[in-house]
Amino acid sequence: MYELGEAALKLATSEGAEEAEVYVQTNYSTSSDVRNNKIESAKEQKVEGIGIRAIINGSVGFASTNISSKVEEAVRRAVSSARVRENDPDWQALPSNSKYPKVRGIMDENIKFMELETSLELTNQMIKSVDELDGVDVTSGSFSRSYGKKLIMNTNGVNVFEEETLVSGFVDTIARASNPSHISTAYDFQISRNLDIDIHNIGKNAAQLALKSQNGESITSQKTDIILHPFAITDLLESSFVPSLNSDNVQKGRSSLKGKIGEKIGSEELSIIDSGLLDNGINTSICDDEGSASKETKIIENGIFNSYLYDSYTAGKDSTESTSNSTRSSYNMIPNIAPRNFILKYPQSNVVEETADGIYITSLIGAHTANSISGDFSVEARNAFTIKNGEISKPIKSVMISGNIFELLHKISGAGFDVRLVGGTVTPSIKLTDMKVIGS
Repeated sequence: MYELGEAALKLATSEGAEEAEVYVQTNYSTSSDVRNNKIESAKEQKVEGIGIRAIINGSVGFASTNISSKVEEAVRRAVSSARVRENDPDWQALPSNSKYPKVRGIMDENIKFMELETSLELTNQMIKSVDELDGVDVTSGSFSRSYGKKLIMNTNGVNVFEEETLVSGFVDTIARASNPSHISTAYDFQISRNLDIDIHNIGKNAAQLALKSQNGESITSQKTDIILHPFAITDLLESSFVPSLNSDNVQKGRSSLKGKIGEKIGSEELSIIDSGLLDNGINTSICDDEGSASKETKIIENGIFNSYLYDSYTAGKDSTESTSNSTRSSYNMIPNIAPRNFILKYPQSNVVEETADGIYITSLIGAHTANSISGDFSVEARNAFTIKNGEISKPIKSVMISGNIFELLHKISGAGFDVRLVGGTVTPSIKLTDMKVIGS
């Protein structure tokens, strides 16, 4: 990896690049897909390649390849692209080498050396845990593990190598019924850097939830307290709130949070942190994907809005420091801005027991349709239940919730003890007051 990176940088500068960066990636994965109670397919895969950015007079060119014999060609394409692109006066520089923090929990030898046979055994365990409950089938699901290593190098001295692992399990279930209107579905999943996910519980939880959701009743439209499971609140935040934190969107006038630094935008007890340093975090790393040392950023503290998310380019435009939020999913992608580990904090309590009347919502359908600029949303609840006298009561047949994410942040009045890792988001269930729900 190092020889390849060094040779690519040397060639880029000899071809006329004023700055250059290489991102070398190798990823090994095994996965299996489930359909109708059976493993439908399984595969092993190796992905490796190199991406090159070359900069000339602030103009950035990019090229990539997964063929080792064509690295030189890719470097020249990146340099040529930089030459013909319009100069960007806002370009400052690629990150420089710095002191990198230590992070914990992102590499598990058990995952690194897991064979496909073990992946299949774990997938079958997930299916069997659904079979333990009568009347429930697996409609779809998957199990995957991956081991990856990456190298980031640039002409400003960045030279970072890191290894990481990931494992995840997902299952979607359906509870059968003689009356089609009584059929219900539910899903569950877990993801981790370490081999500590409970495969049995993934299937069991999904199956139990599907059964509990049968024979749903209609409710009237109303304003009421609702409690959003970590799955539901994560979907809302990712679609309607997170885009407004992206400094590129802010600078281009595509964010309702533009000019709101220092203002109160949420409940006084709400804090949101973005961290690249979280132990065992899904997006934890010693640096972001262009080599800026990882850090913790307080986005909201006690309801006050403190920071956008920056990479080195947008930080330079605002004359501030990068928050180390440059990310990329593959060597053949240019970096973009995204959260690392997005952590919601609010004083925790037994929120269901403290709710006399309300609605509990496990997940949402249609969160991706939210307006990422205004924050408006209208979504359908999945696996929703009434709350009566501090207990989850009857399943609800159909209900929608609508509102605005920036108003919702002020309506937060509680958080449960059930903190979950939902991808890169870490959150408990969240209680909201006076929310508009639309019944059937």
